[in-house]
Amino acid sequence: MSNIKALPLLDPEVAEGAVPCCPPLTERPLTAEEAERTAAMFKALGDPVRLRLFSLVASHEGGEACVCDISDVGVSQPTVSHHLKKLREAGLLTSERRGTWVYYRVEPSVVAAMGQMLGAIV
Repeated sequence: MSNIKALPLLDPEVAEGAVPCCPPLTERPLTAEEAERTAAMFKALGDPVRLRLFSLVASHEGGEACVCDISDVGVSQPTVSHHLKKLREAGLLTSERRGTWVYYRVEPSVVAAMGQMLGAIV
């Protein structure tokens, strides 16, 4: 009997620098630290406005969006800024200021790691 285990492969561009949030849920129980870190990410996505903003950035051409292109989500601009900050703090988005605008990008390594964690239970 062989002890070889096939591991899922990540896209090389995504895998480079990937920092897994935690192991697949079927592998072992999460530690308290892993659960805290993972819960913060899911909590950030648990708000409908944040989930919509995250989706707008992720689906934007090139995977990057200017705040000026995604701010029409039915809430005020300060509220949009607050929600984008929460997504950044959870590690789901990165941002870069260019002139007067801020551009947001989905953090692919974190999203890939979360998908890998959840993919094990499907």
